[in-house]
Amino acid sequence: MTDVYGNIKNCFALTGAIGTGKSAVASMLADMGAHIIDTDRIARAVVEPGQPALGEIREFFGDGVINSDGTLNREELRGLIIRDPEKRNRLNSITHPKINEIVLERIAVHAAKKDGMPIIIDVPLLYESGWDTMFPEAILVYAPVPLQIERLMKRDGLDRETAAITIRAQMDIEEKKGWAKYLIDNTGTLAETKKQVEKLFKELRRKISA
Repeated sequence: MTDVYGNIKNCFALTGAIGTGKSAVASMLADMGAHIIDTDRIARAVVEPGQPALGEIREFFGDGVINSDGTLNREELRGLIIRDPEKRNRLNSITHPKINEIVLERIAVHAAKKDGMPIIIDVPLLYESGWDTMFPEAILVYAPVPLQIERLMKRDGLDRETAAITIRAQMDIEEKKGWAKYLIDNTGTLAETKKQVEKLFKELRRKISA
């Protein structure tokens, strides 16, 4: 991959879990000059009407996951996969290869700039999807599960049980904490988090230039 996609040492995965504040950290890094590749946005793009993945999802999950305008009914789909690991894995097998292809193309574009800036691949399911083998020096945005639940309830208007089930569908954040190379503890104020991100950004720049 290094020969085809440029200097892989410029690339770092950013991960977390629902309610940890990963998006806020990604935004801070972008403001500092890092190149952000948002896999969530790519994931939404690959299931737009006319994309092959949407047809495969419809074939497997049925017409109920498709809105009347031909778009994906995300709430219906989430309800099907949230308690069923087999269905969740099937969805991932449809979308992940297509997402991966686009991510690698974008890495190549940013690497070709040779500007010394970190390339941050924002991957919510880094460990679940096996991408940690490609980007072993991962950045984890951390918040404990009780705080994740509170944030998810507030953000999405979920009841406590649904929020807890949604979080449990992902790998435990404490397990991810043990594997990550870099940690951003997002349990405090926004200013405290930003201070950690600034320190991390400087460290990544030093590592790239070494």
